[in-house]
Amino acid sequence: MPRTSVKKNKVKSVNYLNKDFSDFRDNLIEFARIYFPNTYNDFNEASPGMMFIEMTAYVGDVLSYYIDAQFRESLLAYAEEKRNVYTIAQSFGYKPKTTSPASVVLDVFQSVPALNGKPDFRYALNIEAGSEIVAGSTGTNFRTLEDVNFKFSSSFDPRQTEILESDGGVATKFLLKKKVKAESGTISTDTFTFGASEKYKQIKLSNPDVIEIISCTDSDGNTWSEVDSLARDTVFEDMESNTLNSPDLVEDRETVPYILKLKKTSRRFTTFINENDQTLIRFGAGISDNPDEEILPNPDSVGSNLPGSPSKLTSAFDPSNFLKTQAFGLAPSNTTLTIKYSHGGGINDNVNSGDVTNISSINFAIQDTLLESSIVQESKDSVAFTNEKPATGGSSGQTVREVRESALAYYQSQQRAVTKDDYVVRAYSLPAKYGNIAKVHLSQDDQLNRDADSVDLDRQVTAADVEAGRTLRSFQAGRFLNPLAMNMYTLGFDSDKKLTKLNQTSKENLKTYLSQYRLVTDAVNIKDAYIINIAVDFSILTKTGFNKNDVLLRCVSAVQDFFDVDRLQIGQPIILSDIAYELSLVDGVASVVPPKTQTTDVKLPVVVTNKHKVEEGYSGNFYDINSAIVDGILYPALDPSIFEIKFPNTDIRGKVVGDNLGVTE
Repeated sequence: MPRTSVKKNKVKSVNYLNKDFSDFRDNLIEFARIYFPNTYNDFNEASPGMMFIEMTAYVGDVLSYYIDAQFRESLLAYAEEKRNVYTIAQSFGYKPKTTSPASVVLDVFQSVPALNGKPDFRYALNIEAGSEIVAGSTGTNFRTLEDVNFKFSSSFDPRQTEILESDGGVATKFLLKKKVKAESGTISTDTFTFGASEKYKQIKLSNPDVIEIISCTDSDGNTWSEVDSLARDTVFEDMESNTLNSPDLVEDRETVPYILKLKKTSRRFTTFINENDQTLIRFGAGISDNPDEEILPNPDSVGSNLPGSPSKLTSAFDPSNFLKTQAFGLAPSNTTLTIKYSHGGGINDNVNSGDVTNISSINFAIQDTLLESSIVQESKDSVAFTNEKPATGGSSGQTVREVRESALAYYQSQQRAVTKDDYVVRAYSLPAKYGNIAKVHLSQDDQLNRDADSVDLDRQVTAADVEAGRTLRSFQAGRFLNPLAMNMYTLGFDSDKKLTKLNQTSKENLKTYLSQYRLVTDAVNIKDAYIINIAVDFSILTKTGFNKNDVLLRCVSAVQDFFDVDRLQIGQPIILSDIAYELSLVDGVASVVPPKTQTTDVKLPVVVTNKHKVEEGYSGNFYDINSAIVDGILYPALDPSIFEIKFPNTDIRGKVVGDNLGVTE
């Protein structure tokens, strides 16, 4: 039998570094010369073979271009197509802004009758958020963002009262005034009917440029809440502070009318924006008919005979069952959802002052069963709106470049409180109706136990102590280090915008608010900072030809501006020479003269004294000012504290000792 020869295929080398037409062409020619030398060797530009080689190089060049382009479009920093930028940005958690609504501050008025010469606040209304007021010139609709509760007044939500009518010098009717924020947008309602449950069901709202989803309710009366991610199962809920909702905190309701709570909810959804600026709503995958423990059992509960616990398992354990639980929210089924939302915005919504006056829709919350119905109706009819300043902020949507940069910045922050600055920003962002946060200062809590009586020199360290990280030295020092704990020192404003301690309701609301952003290992202790009340004395020489009283008044005003409460922070020292410099800039001041009332050897440009008597209205905190001044700088106490001139009219004392022609007392 004749032998059969077997020809082995030669392993061919392929170059994967080609990027353009020339590279592809040259490589194909080289490939043909090496592996097909006897088959084809006519590489003349006009030959048929070169035509096919160049056609192949052309296809490779085009494919290479599209591959590179698609790769760039998968990276947020290089993507150019709107659809891709939107998709990647939202995968980072950032939602592009299609259009921006105009914002405006509205003056809200209502009248109340008098009772014994004072306003009868029983007839004070609570105008619910969502009231719609229309601009007369453009027809732009504005919606109030917060409740207007005339029953309460605080530094962040003050209520002005003036006599509206009187009879024989006795007030018979009062006019109440408050301010409320509103933003533009057309209100629309869409309805969607659902049959059998579908995992991660997605619907599309009919109008583009959605500003906010106001409410989402089903036909059974259940409320569905918007969340950042379907994995998030808690939302904020505010409750009116009263004896029923907060019996321990009701004493603070005059300044903090609402209690902030976290509520677990399985009925939730997330929103996405597509390239056509339309809003898509996505629901979860949970099946409401099946309890979670039947799908994803807890072994500790099976057969425990506890109320509601399963006696046996009806399905096998499967990791994919996580998708069937309510951990990602319920999937709506056999119901109809009604979604109310606002849309529109844009630069045309920036209307002029005095234009937002026409009430389109308004809702009241008032217990009027025990009140005279005619007076209640008169109070409701008296409600009026106007805008003292024009609306601002309305603009077109973000460009692709703006979305890209905003998403990158958002991704870096992760909506988490990690650094001290993160916590400070979050504290300041607490809505005013939950408490007014005026000042915030953070420091590491280096001791959980400051009680000197806890020092135990004879304490023996046990195994449990070692496991908990407690050492003999910690017992002897009476200190337990906790590097993950922080002390947040806070202060608020009173009705006169003077610094004061936060009430307990504000602290509880702040604690609840921060709980959604802090790391699970962090601990935040909310404490009161110290207020050091001071008085300032100064002396000046005036320039010739200036009225000394006028110059002095301007100097007092300059010191007031220097100590403006908005400019000072907890732990901030005061450089006395800076005060003297501000005085020297006042028109008519020739020089600042060190006051003769000083008791220190080193003459300072101004004199600062402590005011601490509680009976005079001060904080009660005594502070040795002279010992705290080093090299002309007044340092605050080691405990977090802030300087404040509480009564500028009496605690800023200036004196003109002469003019620049000569000193005359």
